Amino acid sequence: MTPPLRHGRFPRRLVPGTLLALAAAARAPVARGADDARQLFDEAVRLLFAGKPVESATAFDALVKLRPEIEPELWQRGLALYYADRFSDGRRQFERHKEVNPADVENVTWHFACVAREENVAAARKAMLPVGADARVPMKEVLALYRGEGSAEAVLAAAATGPDSARRNQSCYAHLYLGLLAEAESDAAAAKRHMVAAAETFRMDHFMGKIAQLHCRLRGW
Repeated sequence: MTPPLRHGRFPRRLVPGTLLALAAAARAPVARGADDARQLFDEAVRLLFAGKPVESATAFDALVKLRPEIEPELWQRGLALYYADRFSDGRRQFERHKEVNPADVENVTWHFACVAREENVAAARKAMLPVGADARVPMKEVLALYRGEGSAEAVLAAAATGPDSARRNQSCYAHLYLGLLAEAESDAAAAKRHMVAAAETFRMDHFMGKIAQLHCRLRGW
């Protein structure tokens, strides 16, 4: 789920380029379908950050109906589906996203969260998506933790390494995914502690930083 998406813009990570073509078409006056798709995408993102995940998911559904070929690109839809409690649909969305982004640990974690909320943690661990090497810190440690092989301490220690300019962002991601796992495990206290850290202590205003903030608002934290 990188690079982060700025609010109201199409993703920059365009694999294999369908959204790039869509954005270019939207600038042409004859391409009404592409223009409608851009508007639906923008509205779906706006609704998500307005704290209306059910409405956001509905807008994303309309986008997929209009342009089904771009469904694999729409990891943002998976987030809306998670917060709309549509865990089976979210699971499928993250499985589709793996087709175009096979080395993204974040995609694995949200898929895990959907399966855990739909079934349980054991089922989520059994169904974990295979993933390639994700060089971002602390994604290696996050992946190990979700696999049941690592620890929260290792995730936080990794996030605290590197230049000062990187540590805040790394810690935001670390606490976000520690919080998401805690929620999957029904540990409300740990989920709140980590998500508040991601949303406030290590606040970042990129897409996933705003997801941590949204998570806290939706949970009343």
